[in-house]
Amino acid sequence: MIGTVLIVDSVATNRIVMKVKLGAAGYRTLTAPDGAACLELARLERPDLILLDVDMPETSGIDILHRLRADPATSRMLVVMVSSSEDGDQRLAALRAGADEFLSKPIDDLALFARLRNLARMREDLDDLEESDERIAAFTLDEGDAPFFHPGQIAIVTSKVEKGILLRRLLAECGRDKYTCVSQDQVFNQRAAGGAEPDAYLLEASLDETDRGLMVMSALRSRLETRHAKICILNTADKPVLPAMAFDLGANDLVTDDLNPEEIALRLNGLVRRKREADRLRARVKDNLRLAMLDPLTGIPNRRFGLSQLGSIADRSLADERSFALMVLDLDKFKSVNDRFGHASGDTVLVEVTRRLTGCLRNTDLISRIGGEEFLICLPNTTLGESRLIAERLCHEIESIPVRLHTGDLLTVTISIGLALSTETKCLNSGQLVSEIFDRADRALLAAKRAGRNQVTISRSAA
Repeated sequence: MIGTVLIVDSVATNRIVMKVKLGAAGYRTLTAPDGAACLELARLERPDLILLDVDMPETSGIDILHRLRADPATSRMLVVMVSSSEDGDQRLAALRAGADEFLSKPIDDLALFARLRNLARMREDLDDLEESDERIAAFTLDEGDAPFFHPGQIAIVTSKVEKGILLRRLLAECGRDKYTCVSQDQVFNQRAAGGAEPDAYLLEASLDETDRGLMVMSALRSRLETRHAKICILNTADKPVLPAMAFDLGANDLVTDDLNPEEIALRLNGLVRRKREADRLRARVKDNLRLAMLDPLTGIPNRRFGLSQLGSIADRSLADERSFALMVLDLDKFKSVNDRFGHASGDTVLVEVTRRLTGCLRNTDLISRIGGEEFLICLPNTTLGESRLIAERLCHEIESIPVRLHTGDLLTVTISIGLALSTETKCLNSGQLVSEIFDRADRALLAAKRAGRNQVTISRSAA
């Protein structure tokens, strides 16, 4: 959330008044009278948001914003520009320079705090994704990727199609994104190019009882397909929606229908960029999470994730008082494969063995690579007789068809399996159960190796 706000204004009275207002709302405030002090405090204090007046005496607020965006230490700070001027070119210049918002004086307090809450939510979403990305990436070799922003897909949703068509023409003349217009009745069937949902919606809304704009926004927010889309409310002049209401109901921005189309296009493009950045981070988190859980060669769960899943199966087994079977299996004489044919051939064998093993298992079964040539298989809700038949079928499936190496050689591969049943391990908790049944299956595997390999050995309870 936004906790610290840096107020930058050359007029001491303005700084004091804003400091009191923000302090009463629970914000910690810092103040700066000029650009130099702003840049210094921004680097030292790292405020969550900068409230920057455009009309500074020596260096304009827009120049200060350019310098903030150019400095890696401050480039991503939220910056809200404030001005007493109604100059439209000034607003456009601030938005082009990277302002997150532009407010005109006198500032309505309710609107200000609503916009601050809105910016805080968007920043929190990005911060949470970045934190998850960094935490998960620590377990992977992912080096990230450079963001590339192609034109956004923006749906213009109006109560009258004629108004949407006019807006599309005006925005297309000055914007870089692609616009489509759709009625409120058709919005949920709207798809962008390639079948994807739009990145952003320009959604007309008013307090007119006949207008469904706010209801449409609520529905878009509740749908899985559109919940991450950005929504900009197009406020009508006759019965406008209060900014505080719009933002608190889920809007990301609010513009009026008499605003310069170029400013609307700039604001929509900014929303698209924020959405694309969040999408990119979500995709990275998903990919890194997959890499952290799966073995990169075989694509099945790695040791850490496999044992975690085994713990969950043990929890359910104890709760339901049902048995599960655990196999620990190992490729026989695998070192000789690497020594004779090379590690690339060894990898081919591991991938093919994984494919065959997986093909013999149910969707509810667990398979995990827990070592170089060692695998773990767990069969929930399975009896000893059923699990023995499955284990023997696995041995036959691996041995019956030679593996074709990239050299063209055909190699017969066999496996040894140690099998243990959970009900023959008397434990009070799942952690102890996992430890003991794994140890029993592992000792059974060693017995299968000593007995000549290519066979199944069952661990019997000492009791």
